[in-house]
Amino acid sequence: LHLEADLHAAVQWAQQKGLRWAFTLGNAGATYFEDRCDLARLDEINWAAVQARDWQALKEGKQAEFLLEHAFPWHLVERIGVKSRTTYGLATNALPSAGHRPPVELRPEWYY
Repeated sequence: LHLEADLHAAVQWAQQKGLRWAFTLGNAGATYFEDRCDLARLDEINWAAVQARDWQALKEGKQAEFLLEHAFPWHLVERIGVKSRTTYGLATNALPSAGHRPPVELRPEWYY
């Protein structure tokens, strides 16, 4: 299951709340990683690695992340992408009956 949000909206929300945010050039859980908190530096992400389907040689760059202090607000999630019809059903049924309900889409091309 993948949650999709607008990066600029997320950064704006974080700034309004006085929360820190960053994007990483690799896996934030690694012993060493580089992060940035300037959207003008997004070009430093290895976008070829992020988009790669065969990424064994690009593993570190593939794991670039966007991080938001404390938690990511549910209301900023704009779309949920799932790989299978089974997961589609589970995701749809897990959404609240009232309030924010981002669309759930079957997106097998997002997975490898």
